[in-house]
Parts: sequence; C-alpha cells; structure tokens
Amino acid sequence: MPASSSSRALNAILPLITSNQPYEAHQKARTFASRYAKSGQYDAAIDVLFQSARELLKAGQQGSGTDLACYLIDVYENKGESVNDDSRGKLTQLIALTGSSGTWRKTMIDRAIAWSAKHGTCPSGDQDLHHYIGELLYKDGAWDAAEPHLLAAGKRDSARLLAQLFTEWIETGGTPGNFALRGTLPYLESGNILAAKAFIMQFVNKLLTARPSLASPLQSSRIPVDDGSEVMFTSDSATNFCQLAVLTCQRANGDKNKVIRESWVRLCGTYQAKGGVLASREVRAAMQTIATLYFAIPPPRTQPDNPFGAMLSSMLGGAPTGAPERRVLSPGLNRPHTLGLD
Repeated sequence: MPASSSSRALNAILPLITSNQPYEAHQKARTFASRYAKSGQYDAAIDVLFQSARELLKAGQQGSGTDLACYLIDVYENKGESVNDDSRGKLTQLIALTGSSGTWRKTMIDRAIAWSAKHGTCPSGDQDLHHYIGELLYKDGAWDAAEPHLLAAGKRDSARLLAQLFTEWIETGGTPGNFALRGTLPYLESGNILAAKAFIMQFVNKLLTARPSLASPLQSSRIPVDDGSEVMFTSDSATNFCQLAVLTCQRANGDKNKVIRESWVRLCGTYQAKGGVLASREVRAAMQTIATLYFAIPPPRTQPDNPFGAMLSSMLGGAPTGAPERRVLSPGLNRPHTLGLD
C-alpha cells in the first residue's frame, strides 16, 4: 500500500512542517519523491507529495506547497495516471488550499487542466475538474477567471452556474444581451445543446426576477414550446435571439430539414438587421459556425460583410470548390456523443 511504503518519508517530513521548518520539509519531500519515482514506486511518491503539499499549504507556504503539487502532476504524467475520482480529488484539495492571492493557484490550475486534457476523455480538460475550478473561482469573486472553466465544463450544472454568475455581473454594470451571447454561443458552437438550453433558460429567469422591467411590453407572458421549453421575450434583442437560436438548433437536422435551415437564416437576418452587438464581426462569425455545424450550410470563401446573404447563397449553391472539410453534427443529434456530457 502507498501509505505503508511512504510512511517512513512522511514521518521525517511532516514534523518539520509543524516545527516551522518548511524549507527543510520541502526539500525532503522532493528527495523522497524522486527516489520513489525513479524506482517505479509511483504511488508512494504521489502519497508523499500530496500529503506534504497539503500540509505546507495549510501552514501558509504557498510557494513550497505549489511546487510539490506541480511535482505531483509530473509524477502523474510519468506514471500515466488517468483522471479518476482519486487523482482529481487530490488536485482539487490542493487547488482549494492554495488560496486566491498571488499566481500560485493559477499555476496549479493550468498544470492540472493540461494533465487532465492529456489523460482524460475530454481534449479541453476534465469536465468535473473544470466545473470545480469554475465554481471555486466564482465563489471567490473571480468571475472573469471562472467563465472559461464553466464554459469548458459543458455540464448543465455548469451552465446554470454561469447564468447565475452573469446575472450577478450584470448588476455591477453590463448589457444583458452581451452576457446572453457569451453563454449561449460558445455552448452552441461546441455542439452542446443541453448546456446552451440550461444556460439561457436559467439566465432569462434570473434576469427577469432581478429586473422585471426588462420583460417585453408586447409579450409579457411566457410562450410554451411543445418540448417543454418556453420563451420569455424581453426588451433586449440579443437575449431574445439566444432563446430562439437554441430552439432552432434543437430542431436542426443537417441539410435534411429545409424549413428549419431557412428558419435559421431568417432568424439571423432579422436580428442582425437590428444592429448592435448582433451585427458585430465576432457574433457573425459564431452564427456562421453554428450554421455549418447544425444546418450544413457551408461557410463562404471569405468572411462576408453580409453573412445573412452568404448563408442564403450557400444554401442555394452549396459549398465552394476546394473548401476544407466541415464539422457537421449527424442528423438527429443535438450534440456529439464523444463529449461525455451529462
């Protein structure tokens, strides 16, 4: 067992921390771990590094604790440790103990995500690890740092938490539609309808609870949709677009359903004509990506000034000659099976 084989090392290391000798404890931990790793006793090395890093972090030694935590990830790499509850749990404990001051936590987070991307099932990093980090950063008030992790997690709980984060952020200053787009479009671009739907439903509910005046004076009641979804129109065009975009993508079937394809083109054209953020280059590019992914509408040869017209032209004329292979969801699927999403 790792505990018994590492107990000699820990008996020499941990008392140094309690007697206020962190440097000596740090050096002994590295020495013992190196010996264990070189002899192939990876589990013993992991136990020494984890327990030593944890106690150093508890003692306020962020630099030494983070160094051992990163060494732990190196041992994970050398062992070929897969992402599982135990390996992930060790890292989340250490990340939490690092604290929010300085750059130590970010260093550990970056290393942990990179390892999980290599040894887990998701190329952007383990989803549970992303969710844990996103929630931790959200609670610390580091909203801008939490956002990419909650997007990368791709879980419905992550999407709902992101909606909560954004509605709180709006109260400090910001346009609701911009935040609606920041949550909805990335989930749709990754093929994750479930997260996009969870996000926009939670976002609109939270938004209108906090600001009832944002409800549309033209349609103040919720509009039910046949699959149990509902639309609540607001006075913000971008927020309305996001709700309708998710519903339209849910019904996508590649190039098999021309009615839905045309509905997407009309939706984009109608809302882009309103100007504002929906007519920005970044949002137009996202719309084109979504058009290709869900509706098999090929992208234009070059980014057009009129993406609505380009999408319509692509539908009529097909893909340009020599165009690169496009990523398109299989008919009937609203998200890839390979993402391992909840």
